[in-house]
Amino acid sequence: MPVVLGLVYGFWAAAINRDTGPITGWNILFGFVCAFVFAAAWMGVAKTASHLRREVHALLWTAFAGCAFGFIYSQTGASVLRSVFMSLAVAAGVFAVAFYRFYTHEDAQGHRVNAQGRPVSTPVSTEGHPAT
Repeated sequence: MPVVLGLVYGFWAAAINRDTGPITGWNILFGFVCAFVFAAAWMGVAKTASHLRREVHALLWTAFAGCAFGFIYSQTGASVLRSVFMSLAVAAGVFAVAFYRFYTHEDAQGHRVNAQGRPVSTPVSTEGHPAT
């Protein structure tokens, strides 16, 4: 998933940066560097965030999404303030969705739970009580 999204992000960044001009080697390099950085950051956030409490988990994904969108938006030639405000708007939406998802799927310590509130890794017997 991170590699595919990284390639899409890199292609998108290179296309915006090119701005209807000719495709150059520097443009292709820019796209691949953006793809690599995006994929590496995604994997780092995914690895780190899963060990955090749900609030910080959501904030980490929010920061990642805000930075990623802000960089892409800045490639359009928009002003710095416009890029910041647009990325803050996107980050606010990501935080709302991520916090809701993590709040409904994790306990307070950040462990994933099922619909009954039990940790996902705990086996359940057929009677509905945790297996011993």
